[in-house]
Amino acid sequence: MPNEKPHTELPIYGVAVDQGSGLGDAIRKARGANARDDDLFTFKKTVVEKLSPSTSMLLVDAAYGRELLPHFDPACDKLLAYEADVYRMSDEDRITLLPDNLSIADFEALGVSRLKFFLYYAPRSTSGLNERKQRIVRDIGNECAERGIEFLFEPLVYDEQITDAASPEFAAMKPDLVREATAIFADPQFNIDLLKVEIPVNLNYVEGFGQASMSREAALRAFRDAAQAAGDIPIVYLSAGVSFDWFESSLRLARQAGVQAAGFMCGRAVWSDGIAEFGKGGIDGLSQWLESEGRDRVEKLKAAL
Repeated sequence: MPNEKPHTELPIYGVAVDQGSGLGDAIRKARGANARDDDLFTFKKTVVEKLSPSTSMLLVDAAYGRELLPHFDPACDKLLAYEADVYRMSDEDRITLLPDNLSIADFEALGVSRLKFFLYYAPRSTSGLNERKQRIVRDIGNECAERGIEFLFEPLVYDEQITDAASPEFAAMKPDLVREATAIFADPQFNIDLLKVEIPVNLNYVEGFGQASMSREAALRAFRDAAQAAGDIPIVYLSAGVSFDWFESSLRLARQAGVQAAGFMCGRAVWSDGIAEFGKGGIDGLSQWLESEGRDRVEKLKAAL
């Protein structure tokens, strides 16, 4: 008999600090001559300690997860990434590498009942590659179901022909890509409990925000269509490296579109400005910034949703 999965209270007010090598490089640059080997861990630990009291769920990575878990606020749900490094792909096919220091079987002993896995997915890629990727997600979902682990899956869309994700050409097709990927992984065969999805529009090209190549009504429709593709699976929005102000505006657009999102999982948009504070003032400077501006941003996102 499969173990029973946990029941996550909605809405989810989540912060993600699962970034790896890229974050480490940014911190090293900000710290300059004061850089230390343990700066990446110190930064993550401080984010966990200062922001977990304000969030309902916090995501950490496999590399530092074991050491970070004891620093969570008791009321904050623990979410552990099942990836080697979000910046490392196995090859040009963008297949996420699994961690060599963590198995799904380890989650119970660690006191973690929620797993996050991300995968770059091009809905219009070759069927062979997409079948390989779907098999990976299906295998993880099956084992999560057997072990009573809640499975949060994050498909990040791309296109093999239009490779510039910031281009107007990609912005025009992104709503369809997000909707198509969401519909694929909403299939019950994957045993996904939560879908962590991208904002389906690029505000740089939406009327009222940037170059108005997409009307506001079309943007609202894109939110509705992409959310409906998830069926009965709750969705949480990810920030995908955009600025805080634009992620907040995106959540407000989703609400105006009538989307009943289950929450958000926000990383860099909440804490990236703290990297400079860590560089200038060390752990004290970072702590003070997180306790003020960091927590304030989380509260603003809650209000936006």
